[in-house]
Amino acid sequence: MAAEGHAPTASEYIVHHLQHWQVDWGLNPVVQTAIVDFNVINLDSVLYALLCGVIGCFVLWLAARKATAGVPGRFQAAVEMLVEMVDNQAKSNIHNAQSRKFIAPLALTVFVWIFILNAMDMLPVDLLPALWAQAYSAMGLDPHHAYMRVVPTADLSTTLGLSTSVLLLCLFYSIKVKGLGGWGHELITAPFGAHPVLWPINLLMQVIEYLAKTVSHGMRLFGNMYAGELVFMLIALMGGAMAASFSGVLLPVGHVIAGLVWAIFHILVITLQAFIFMMLTLIYLGQAHEAH
Repeated sequence: MAAEGHAPTASEYIVHHLQHWQVDWGLNPVVQTAIVDFNVINLDSVLYALLCGVIGCFVLWLAARKATAGVPGRFQAAVEMLVEMVDNQAKSNIHNAQSRKFIAPLALTVFVWIFILNAMDMLPVDLLPALWAQAYSAMGLDPHHAYMRVVPTADLSTTLGLSTSVLLLCLFYSIKVKGLGGWGHELITAPFGAHPVLWPINLLMQVIEYLAKTVSHGMRLFGNMYAGELVFMLIALMGGAMAASFSGVLLPVGHVIAGLVWAIFHILVITLQAFIFMMLTLIYLGQAHEAH
């Protein structure tokens, strides 16, 4: 993390923790990359996203497996409340009953998956990166290059990937519901009218609308989770500064008080961001079913 012989500075600590475990398409390690490089995969985000997806599927499968027709237990009741909430929101936004057979379970999956992805931020900042550094050392590699980020939704490529998937579904349902001709007609006639002179302007406005919704959909989730990740890092640094200034007396106190307060607040953040992403997904898919 730092150069040999001294502890990392605050900036070195944060920069190290904001680096991804990256590989190129040939699965070769990448030490430094440009800000945007489409040949590079943030492997940590991919692996943790898959792991969280498996956990979410297992939890829902467990609830379905243990479901009974009698008085439900607490776990079954909580899952049933969640399913009912998502189903009600789907009915409010998607008026096509056939489409809801796919979109309602999709919305449930989105909420549970993103909630678990966000909840990775509740793990201690240095826990998994430290374990990864030890694994690097055990393999005879330089632990200073053992980069690891554990919150996939604090990675812009993850959140934009999710929002792009929603965009593709919107295009699919626009064509399915309205037909290719009907959707094409809508692209060039809305919102300003059907006069041929307005066709290029209408098309430009439609493209801007699709792009703006997709980018804002992903950026909103990314921005909140990235900020939350940084706050946890600053809290860790604050504890380190206290240890250096007061011989470690206030280190446990600083971590417990600041960490606990932010963690409690962050529980609301991770839940709210998962709900907002799910709701925007339903709203955008509902708009795809409606004619302008």
